[in-house]
Amino acid sequence: MTLLLFLTSLWLPQGTLLDCESLWFPCLIDSNSKVPKAVVVGSDVKTIANIIKKSDVINPKPFIIPDCPEQHFQVSHLLLYLDSALGPASDVLLEPYLLCWEELLKFMEALGPLVGFFTYKVQEKITLIRHLAEEDSAKHRLLAPPPTNSPLLTLNPYSHTYHSVSSMLDTELHLGVVSFDKQTPSGSRTLLRLHRSLMWLQLLLMKLWLEPEHLGKSLGEVCEEAYNEALAPYHPWLLQRVARLAFKAMPEHTVLLSLVCVNTHEEAEPIIRTIVMAIGEVHRRTQTELERRNMLDLP
Repeated sequence: MTLLLFLTSLWLPQGTLLDCESLWFPCLIDSNSKVPKAVVVGSDVKTIANIIKKSDVINPKPFIIPDCPEQHFQVSHLLLYLDSALGPASDVLLEPYLLCWEELLKFMEALGPLVGFFTYKVQEKITLIRHLAEEDSAKHRLLAPPPTNSPLLTLNPYSHTYHSVSSMLDTELHLGVVSFDKQTPSGSRTLLRLHRSLMWLQLLLMKLWLEPEHLGKSLGEVCEEAYNEALAPYHPWLLQRVARLAFKAMPEHTVLLSLVCVNTHEEAEPIIRTIVMAIGEVHRRTQTELERRNMLDLP
């Protein structure tokens, strides 16, 4: 049992939010603060070809997604964070990106107790990137403290290394933090693991609700298919076996209807389609930044 828990812990490899003052911009929303309801609007953004198999442009009709009472995971929060993560010039802002992941962790908890053993590895990666960002902010404050008569206690957030995906990748490459030959605790390598796992979740949602041929399959079967495409190529054989055992313990996918506060597949479809589109745009941008620097295969 101890070996199983150890192995499963390794499975997952690997209104905006811009108005508050913190060491890292944009800041983490307080748990007691009110998050605006998400508006699902039409979109002409196509996801990358290896995620959305069909080339049709998705244009859902606008509607409001309210908060779901007494539920940990909130679609409206996830969509807000995904939208806030879209930075200038096709960049991705890191803090809202990590907020997306924290909301997705709540979603993953609904996939069954065994998956809970995997989620802490994702949380570790979120914590690592935030720790690197805090260290970088502290260094900037020491090198260039704000004027004594300034009411602001923080620096220009755009100067921070860990403000965005692009700034983090460029700075870590320049400083030699990233290794192409061995594992290092760099933000770039950590981001790559999160990036691969994000593709797994997007594929899972797409297969469950947007591909008719998967409607008769169990949640575990669809999870395994998405895993085989997104994560299995990066895992040794033993970890693949453990992951597939975990999928067999998952509930039926109808349990996920409550996560988006609907009762039928037809009601869930436009909401899931919007989530898939939003995740796809963040994934596409991150993929482009990593590929541009030949960082898609960091050890």
